[in-house]
Amino acid sequence: MQCCGPYLEGAAAPTAESLMRSRYAAYVLQKIAYLKKTLWPKYQPGFDFEATAHWAEQNHWTGLTVLATDKGGPGDRDGTVLFEAKYLANGQLQLHRELSRFRKKAGRWYYVEAMPER
Repeated sequence: MQCCGPYLEGAAAPTAESLMRSRYAAYVLQKIAYLKKTLWPKYQPGFDFEATAHWAEQNHWTGLTVLATDKGGPGDRDGTVLFEAKYLANGQLQLHRELSRFRKKAGRWYYVEAMPER
């Protein structure tokens, strides 16, 4: 997780995709506080730390593939990332596919929500 280490330690991710990758790394490394910190501020009070930690711990993360990005660059304020994350749960290989919406506020990217695929 060398690519994401600086972000997990507090540096601002420069793009929506880099934030998404660092959030995946946070699940792998069980850095749940980072997941809350990079969630859109309006949603942070409702973040379920214990349930997220339990889910991250119970699964074995096996890979991440970014399928598409739209905007989300250093000069943008909004962007989306379509990705697939693979993990083992109860001995079964699972696939989580999501179109994620990201938004920048005060120079930092945040995860906002999962969106329906277009």
